[in-house]
Amino acid sequence: MKFGKRLKQHVEETLPGWRDMYLNYKDLKKIVRLISSSLEYGKSEAEFVYLLNNEIEKFNVFFMEQEENFIIRHKELQQRIKRVNESEPSSQGEYEEEIARIRKDIVDFHGEMVLLVNYSNINYTGMAKILKKYDKRTGGLLRLPFIQKVLEQPFFTTELVSKLVKECETTIDELFPTVVVAAPEMKEAAIIMAGEGIFRNTVAALMTMKEIRKGSSTQSHFSLPVLNLPDTELIRSFQFNSPIPII
Repeated sequence: MKFGKRLKQHVEETLPGWRDMYLNYKDLKKIVRLISSSLEYGKSEAEFVYLLNNEIEKFNVFFMEQEENFIIRHKELQQRIKRVNESEPSSQGEYEEEIARIRKDIVDFHGEMVLLVNYSNINYTGMAKILKKYDKRTGGLLRLPFIQKVLEQPFFTTELVSKLVKECETTIDELFPTVVVAAPEMKEAAIIMAGEGIFRNTVAALMTMKEIRKGSSTQSHFSLPVLNLPDTELIRSFQFNSPIPII
């Protein structure tokens, strides 16, 4: 699948509030075509670079806002887990209801963080591809210096979010180890949940990340490293609920 179609599909599958935050690949592609046939090459290149810089600024603002929000939510979830483990519930039913709410919130939280890592991956890949098209069509040399700039941007720096994702997976594995090896009726409920909301979006994001970060003969120093998904209970639950193998 061509990148433009993959990006469009991914944007349709992501959270509604995120859809305007992705790379405007279609319009940038049109501009590249116009530049290659333009007589005012210098002016057109300046406009192209200006638009790319605006896209980077958009990515950074959105990414940093989400990252800050995730740090706060991570602390709140840890506090909720601590309270429910240390307090004496009035009944077993009340305890199970709170645990169920925490589990749903953790799964949703994990899903949003995976979506943000994928947001970084797919926007970087789009930048690299549109710059490659630009250099190929115009004979320019924008890609290398521009990608070096991109590598230093906040939206590309996903170490903190990736760390929170791993901590979240560890928490789920420790608190809810029966997510995969559950009774048949619980597995059926998990399948239903996989078709809804964040969980479904997370599966789609993981599949997209694996696709754009797979090894191939066309790998270059502009390519993202190959993605090897961790073998956790949470990831295996995605595998179980997805109609297409992820790992």
